Amino acid sequence: MRVDIEFVPVQKPDDMNVVLGTSHFIKTVEDIPEAVANAGGGIRFGLAFCEGSGPRLIRTEGNDDNLVQLATDCASSVGAGHFFALFIEDGFPVNFLNNLKAVPEVCTIHCATANPLGVLVAKTEMGRGVVGVIDGGSPLGVEGPEDVRERRELLRNIGYKFG
Repeated sequence: MRVDIEFVPVQKPDDMNVVLGTSHFIKTVEDIPEAVANAGGGIRFGLAFCEGSGPRLIRTEGNDDNLVQLATDCASSVGAGHFFALFIEDGFPVNFLNNLKAVPEVCTIHCATANPLGVLVAKTEMGRGVVGVIDGGSPLGVEGPEDVRERRELLRNIGYKFG
């Protein structure tokens, strides 16, 4: 069977966070929103999940119509069974990523990022599947003492580290 690889760019505003993953059951569409809501803080989100069998619909949930549309557009472009796209605002993936990993249906988290990104999709006669994700750019070097100081300062300024 022939396999072709396609790069599918993810269309999103530059500063918007997105989580892409694979899940195995329609219950995903209700459990992922609960995982996000349990993080608190009024996170706005849009979720789209591609069914891999049955009617093979793109199922959606969310509390922001624009984010639901962005997630739906992404899921439609990738077009792989059991793929999900979660677009968020007013929060960060680090605040709910462990909740998301604990969702029984979630198999893989491919990325959680605000970087420019794209999905590598394998295409066969059987369908489409996610091979991986390209998330941001390649390293330009190794951090030095000033970079370490700036990193530590940033984490404390945004409230993720203390002292």
